[in-house]
Amino acid sequence: MCGILAVFGCIDNSQAKRSRIIELSRRLRHRGPDWSGLHSHDDCYLAHQRLAIVDPTSGDQPLYNEDKTIVVAVNGEIYNHRELREKLKSHQFRTGSDCEVIAHLYEDYGEDFVHMLDGMFSFVLLDTRDKSFIAARDAIGITPLYMGWCLDGSVWFSSEMKALSDDCERFVSFLPGHIYSSKNGGLRRWYNPPWYSETIPSTPYDHLVLRKAFEKAVVKRLMTDVPFGVLLSGGLDSSLVAAVANRYLADTEAARQWGSQLHTFCVGLKDSPDLKAAREVADYLGTRHHEFHFTVQEGIDALDEVIYHVETYDVTTIRASTPMFLMSRKIKSLGVKMVLSGEGSDEIFGGYLYFHKAPNKEEFHQETCRKIKALHLYDCLRANKSTSAWGVEARVPFLDKEFINVAMNIDPEWKMIRPDLGRIEKWVLRNAFDDDQNPYLPKHILYRQKEQFSDGVGYSWIDGLKDHASSLVSDSMLANASFVYPHNTPTTKEGYYYRTIFERYFPKNAARETVPGGPSVACSTAKAVEWDAAWSKNLDPSGRAALGVHAAAYEDASEVKTTVATDTPQKLEVDKAAVAV
Repeated sequence: MCGILAVFGCIDNSQAKRSRIIELSRRLRHRGPDWSGLHSHDDCYLAHQRLAIVDPTSGDQPLYNEDKTIVVAVNGEIYNHRELREKLKSHQFRTGSDCEVIAHLYEDYGEDFVHMLDGMFSFVLLDTRDKSFIAARDAIGITPLYMGWCLDGSVWFSSEMKALSDDCERFVSFLPGHIYSSKNGGLRRWYNPPWYSETIPSTPYDHLVLRKAFEKAVVKRLMTDVPFGVLLSGGLDSSLVAAVANRYLADTEAARQWGSQLHTFCVGLKDSPDLKAAREVADYLGTRHHEFHFTVQEGIDALDEVIYHVETYDVTTIRASTPMFLMSRKIKSLGVKMVLSGEGSDEIFGGYLYFHKAPNKEEFHQETCRKIKALHLYDCLRANKSTSAWGVEARVPFLDKEFINVAMNIDPEWKMIRPDLGRIEKWVLRNAFDDDQNPYLPKHILYRQKEQFSDGVGYSWIDGLKDHASSLVSDSMLANASFVYPHNTPTTKEGYYYRTIFERYFPKNAARETVPGGPSVACSTAKAVEWDAAWSKNLDPSGRAALGVHAAAYEDASEVKTTVATDTPQKLEVDKAAVAV
């Protein structure tokens, strides 16, 4: 990952303004500690903090076309850059950077080229010939981007809120799959897949088509010139990422540079479910496994930093970001700069335990669509910012554009959880990799029940957070929360505690409005809470709130306190036989 900051239309273009842009850009240096770049043109500035993954020696940014009339600052990776270079043979490339193709694509295709990019990206491009500019974000919002407006009429873009929140009067999260054009004066959606309209698909399930699409998604993300690994929780999704990467690594350029033994990483409280499961998967695959422990107190001590970096007060995001934040620091200390991770699978396949209650295939499919559209506010935000806090890049193969199209085009009847047919959550994915002749994973790992990351690192983690918040937030503070925080009012002491930290770093109305809210059970959207009347009394983002579904479900409603949250990250599955609906 890198960090970008761009400002267009400043009234003041003095040396003092340039110094201010540099100062604000430094707030993003954790994202890109390898080099800093700044291009200024009249009243326009493009600043870049680089994390060098591809072509570390010559790919510093901003990047340019041949005569430097086109300037671009990019955060992300363009996996099909070699294929795109074949279409741009009339151009002279200055670097081996995967992102340089963007400047030349703009020259040849104007603003209508973003759909040609296969990757994760946020970028800002300045055409100095007419001082027009565009900004765009990848299809799902894997990489973060914010847009802001200053009182002097200038327009700002930044990878993180912290670089523009002080200077902009208003700012918002830039919508995924959209492009902003200064010529047209607004946002338009460039990403228009069939599933986006939530129309119910009817394509029959083909396990080999799904398997090949995912393998392709993993392999293309092994494009790297630096050491890398896989985040392995021991759950289905991260285990499949590791299994596929491990199977194909030897044939890649990355293996020739860094060796063919895959490195895997896991974090958890001592003796937590994740640590045990990840160790078993790593032993089966023969990876070089790195296991990191943390204590509840160490996690609590990190909360201020986590909320500053992740820029949210969403309860479940903070619960899950903290272990990932701590693990990323350890990973970086080993010299690793890129990791593959398992986000997105639960949204695509309906893997969260509350999907057991989906009343029909139509509502099941529509809920998966809603979940994918919201990923940029939750799991993508968490995975990107908690790793980027330490200069580590997270790549997510489940959110590959082509793979999503294949998976979301399957008749959702096949995704429905049907115990009578032996189908547990994510059965279509499990079955796709259930190969007796050449197994990817042992069957008992393939068929574990889902466990959310914030649960899997150790149940005492969440319990410890609640106890800590209860010791700091009084009953009267919570009772008056609606007066202190009228927007997205916290409904638990834990939520109240996180909100106080967030407001200390980001006190503006615009900042608090970037964080979503609404009722949720076990990471559902507000709409899906309607699937079971009992859930309205048990609103908690933990998978244990899926009463009657999770093997370690809360025993009664008294164990669950109301909270405002949605979405959580990667997984760890428990035993197939434990699923009881």
